[in-house]
Amino acid sequence: MTTQQTAPEQQAPARPPRSPRKKPTLRQRLRKLRVTGRRAAQHAFELLLRSRQIGPVAFLSASAVLGTVLTVTTMFTPCYAVYVDGQKVGLSVADQSTVEAAVATVEARSTRRLGYSYTVDNEITYHFSLALRSELAGEEDFEDLFSTRMDDVAEDLRQYEVSVNGRSVGVIESKTEFNRLLERLKAEYQTEGTTSVEFVDTIELLPTLVDEGEVISIEEMYARLTENTTGETTYEVASGDTFGAIAYRNDMSVAELKKLNPGVNIDRLSVGQKLNVKEQIPLLSVRTTEVVTYNEAVPCPVEKRDNASMYKGTTKIRTQGVEGEARVTAQVTRVNGIEKDRQILSTVNLRSPTTTVMEVGTKEKPKTASTGKYKWPCRGSITSYFGYRKIFGSRSYHSGIDIAGAYGTTVKAADGGKVTFAGYKGNYGYLVIITHDNGTQTYYGHNSSLLVSAGTKVYQGQAIAKMGSTGRSTGNHCHFEVRVGGKAVNPLSYLK
Repeated sequence: MTTQQTAPEQQAPARPPRSPRKKPTLRQRLRKLRVTGRRAAQHAFELLLRSRQIGPVAFLSASAVLGTVLTVTTMFTPCYAVYVDGQKVGLSVADQSTVEAAVATVEARSTRRLGYSYTVDNEITYHFSLALRSELAGEEDFEDLFSTRMDDVAEDLRQYEVSVNGRSVGVIESKTEFNRLLERLKAEYQTEGTTSVEFVDTIELLPTLVDEGEVISIEEMYARLTENTTGETTYEVASGDTFGAIAYRNDMSVAELKKLNPGVNIDRLSVGQKLNVKEQIPLLSVRTTEVVTYNEAVPCPVEKRDNASMYKGTTKIRTQGVEGEARVTAQVTRVNGIEKDRQILSTVNLRSPTTTVMEVGTKEKPKTASTGKYKWPCRGSITSYFGYRKIFGSRSYHSGIDIAGAYGTTVKAADGGKVTFAGYKGNYGYLVIITHDNGTQTYYGHNSSLLVSAGTKVYQGQAIAKMGSTGRSTGNHCHFEVRVGGKAVNPLSYLK
């Protein structure tokens, strides 16, 4: 069999292979899209303007379209939305290198902190997106993100930022040590009767990563948490309180107390009045509640009986009662060891009190009766004070104060009472002595003339003499003394 070969079909000459076209990047495609969009919008707008049939509505529509396109292409930018382990984290970046740099930083810090190589093993993926230019995240945002995703095995080896009421206090290394510190702070205010203990302030412990030099010791954290800050609280005025004493008890100057209480008359405080004072408050405050039991005196009931032979405003105890006694159980709340509230839970009477019988005067006081308060005997300046002084070339004791004034100035009784001396008496010159109802005596010396005589009853403010310079004196003045139990005392402690 003969085999016939057929001529092969004639083929067209082969074309040289095309070089593969480089695929444009995502950023390049978006830039082209943005440019194309702008050109298309501008072209459409120009066509509308050239058309003779364009009306107001069409013109406004074209303007709106062009404005929208230009706004979107200007404000928004192509970016990558970041996903971690398939979950969108809400952060977008212009370039993937931002995330890679943050991961490298976290891995380096964590490796130094933990003592072994630490890697961020989460799956990180990117999806094309558009976002406002102002909302793109930076490296620090991703450092914070991955710092909180450290391996659970390193839980107690992390660094933690401590904050109190939103205020950063410092960074510590161990959560366990910090929890022990908190228990130590609580223990400082606990007693056997403590039923509850808690912190007044809000404490937050946030995982973080910082350089080693920024970490503080647990003792330094203790010092910062217990450091005192100045706060303000109120003080209720009690009987016998003075403005100066209240300032002293609260470690304040009178000027500081005045500044916190503008408008308050410091010379006229009333029982129950509220004053603003400062107190030292630690940064972290502890509130404790405890149940206490104690014995408390029960005051005597008072039975008042009128006495027509006694002046109004005077009283006398005829029968003194005996206080009773009760067993009290109370719940006491303290903040930093200072009592803030006390609630009585129960009271058991152990011994009943007896009644005190008090006589109360009903007789009208005469004008000459003593008030117990002493007014200035005259106007003038003090030229010599109570106590030791140097006079006539030698040091001597001065038993009163000297009030200088013009010759003949009226001298008045500091309080009501009975004149027990009126005459000339040695160094005093012309002298008036008034004995008051409580036995206290007041002296008025160096007068030029006397207006009362011994045995006369005088009222507060009554004229008793005229100022002069009799006796041992260097000029016109009134020598004024106050004697209690026959002993001279400083008149400035009594004058109002």
